[in-house]
Amino acid sequence: MQIVQNYRKGGKVKQKIVRHIGIAHNEQELEQFKELAQVIKQQIENQREPKLFSPSDLDEMQVKNEGPLPVNVKDLREEKRIIKGIHDIYGQLYDQVGFDQIFKGKKVTKEIIKHLVLARLASPRSKRSTQEFLSRDFGVEIKLEQIYRALDSIDEKVISQIQQKTLKYTKDLFSEQINLVFYDCTTLYFESFTEDELKSFGYSKDNKFNQSQVLLALAVTEGGLPLGYELFAGNFYEGHTLKQMLESLSKRLSIKRIILVADSGLLNKENIEYLQNQGIEFIVGARLKSLPKGYRDKILESRPELVYQNDGDVLRLLELKYKGLRLVVSHSSKRADKDRSDRTKAIERLTKKLKKSKNIKDLLSNFGYKKYIKLKGDHQIEIDKDKLEEDAQWDGLHGVFTNIGDLSAQEILEQYHGLWQVEESFRLHKHDLLVRPIYHWKPRRIKAHIALVYMSFALLRFMQYKLKNAGIKLSAEKVRNELIHAQVSIVRDHKTFKRYVIPSKPTETLRKIYRIFDKKYNVTPYLLIT
Repeated sequence: MQIVQNYRKGGKVKQKIVRHIGIAHNEQELEQFKELAQVIKQQIENQREPKLFSPSDLDEMQVKNEGPLPVNVKDLREEKRIIKGIHDIYGQLYDQVGFDQIFKGKKVTKEIIKHLVLARLASPRSKRSTQEFLSRDFGVEIKLEQIYRALDSIDEKVISQIQQKTLKYTKDLFSEQINLVFYDCTTLYFESFTEDELKSFGYSKDNKFNQSQVLLALAVTEGGLPLGYELFAGNFYEGHTLKQMLESLSKRLSIKRIILVADSGLLNKENIEYLQNQGIEFIVGARLKSLPKGYRDKILESRPELVYQNDGDVLRLLELKYKGLRLVVSHSSKRADKDRSDRTKAIERLTKKLKKSKNIKDLLSNFGYKKYIKLKGDHQIEIDKDKLEEDAQWDGLHGVFTNIGDLSAQEILEQYHGLWQVEESFRLHKHDLLVRPIYHWKPRRIKAHIALVYMSFALLRFMQYKLKNAGIKLSAEKVRNELIHAQVSIVRDHKTFKRYVIPSKPTETLRKIYRIFDKKYNVTPYLLIT
């Protein structure tokens, strides 16, 4: 008995001996040699090409209606444990959004991009580490160079298609006319001190002023669903991003009435004029302390009108006219308590710092302490009590500018408070999906990386929206935890060489998630066609 390998030479199929097993002298020896040969053959195959089973392969390889499975459990050995829930649910959502249609005719690239997006939802990490994770936990074998080639296929045209597919799905999901757009920017820094046309030094929202960065602008709906994003050079002024983003959105989004909600970083004369000329209504945060002295005095001297007392908070509102706009000023007792507490903690830290530090220059340049200290003489620093008292007057006060005439001051404020949706979206990008650290340096690769993260973010938001509509409120982390624990064990009978799949036990929450996507979670072990 021998194990042989077929190969083709000159148009003819030939064989070469791989392993000599032995000579059987009777039927009993022959059966023993056959069993030994099967084990050796399997070992050789696994050494040359380890057997992997991706989640999608498992469904196709299942033997249907096989009836009872006569198995001796003592003969079973686990070969692999595969995470199946991410592909089952997020994979289906990926296809529903239409991301699978973007790379038509490029089967390998299409599959790799999908695996990279789903892997980021399951366990965000570097591309090299993702490759290992896909092999170990998804049963998907991809070479690192294939991953980078797939990334390089994400050009400006593909990024545009990603945004179009995402926006279309948002519009299909959203039950009402989209008229509220929440907009904000954040910075993403690199472990790098070099610049190019995209990476550059600029104002860092992470206080990483000595490292190069890019500027990410994001627009979402009232429910946090993605509308679009733009990527700018790190030194691009945040206030100048708005026009480009809105022009980009207007090409893809048909809106009868749009109300832009944004933070004070976008408040400048140029933006206000642009919004009004375009007939766009807006609610934008105001920097009250930067207003002319007459307005500051009026705000501090007025006693805003009481609106409500609720849940330990007392809210008062004041409305003023400012250069043809409505200025809505609110005073919240809860916010005042927080402002006072934050300032007290800052002073305590500063006092400790003053006692310990002998380097005056360090204190003067410190971003967190600088506004509360002053230089006395040439070599002495002390706490600026006048500055403290001045700051205390503004505790609890906040303002917004708007050009909307048919909403009350309270309704304006409520709409502005929805800005947390985009702020939470940035938190999802940075913490749940780990958009950084970014291990790419070339502009094209950076843009491709951001596009992958945006696809993951879109799926995450769509998932939360579907669950919420079904009465299930889960954080991104909870959804991820449920789906990565939807696993299967692949076991092999070392005597019959048959493979079986044993699903993990689902939680009731996991069952609900599957039902929302019209999928049944199979708990019955089954035989694989191998």
